Amino acid sequence: MHHQGSPVGEQTGGSRVAAEGLGIKGPRGWAFRGMSVDAEPGSLIAVEGPSGSGRTCLLLALTGRMKITEGTATIGDAGLPKHMSAVRRISALAHVPGVTDLDPALTVGEHLRERALLHRRFGDSLRGLLRPRGERAAEAKRRVDAALTAAGLDLEALPKGPRTAVRDLERLEALRLSVALALVARPRLLGVDDTDLKLSDGERDEVWALLTSLAEAGTTVVAVCSEAPEGAVKVSTRQSTPEETPQDTSQDTPQDTHQSEDKEKADALAETGRA
Repeated sequence: MHHQGSPVGEQTGGSRVAAEGLGIKGPRGWAFRGMSVDAEPGSLIAVEGPSGSGRTCLLLALTGRMKITEGTATIGDAGLPKHMSAVRRISALAHVPGVTDLDPALTVGEHLRERALLHRRFGDSLRGLLRPRGERAAEAKRRVDAALTAAGLDLEALPKGPRTAVRDLERLEALRLSVALALVARPRLLGVDDTDLKLSDGERDEVWALLTSLAEAGTTVVAVCSEAPEGAVKVSTRQSTPEETPQDTSQDTPQDTHQSEDKEKADALAETGRA
């Protein structure tokens, strides 16, 4: 199911993303180098490349969660690497393993209530916190409803409605829930990891339709994928460290690929400190 329209109520517009010569060096060497992108507000930016090529690290860097080693970037009005906290305030992450993991034991409704409560406590301005409790609760419900609509997740269509446990969600439904949770904060920049991992062609089309609709409604979207869709601003991490000989991964087994991906995520988490 696909919904059009503004994802976040009073949308303030997406952030322009401009980066030049970005590189991150970690414990195992360069995660990536020489990455550049220039995208207008409301763009869909596809970070394309094989697993282990630094895609997640680049996603975390552009959303202010991981410090760049070289190069510069401007996200909205904030510059990187100096103003990472300012970038974090206007951005949100979805579907990033090890960072935004859903609790399989919790229900969809519990996840949404928890996110709304966290936003009411830590995301509201002082003025917002001084409003009567009833007003704040109503505003939280509006945020959640708008986020669900934008993410295309119909709670009533789930097996047990809002009481459906996360472990019982289909892969695409879980991705939509993760996106909805990120949209509660009304970010100007949304980062989504592993957008096409283990999805059928039809499901991938649905994901790209969703992310395109979010971008068209004003939110700038950065999405990690193995293959970028038509119309996206494409950034490739393939052979992003030109001074080094690229590894031949043609003979990799699925286990090798999985381990490479795990190393990339581990490096990213070590650097971000779950910022």
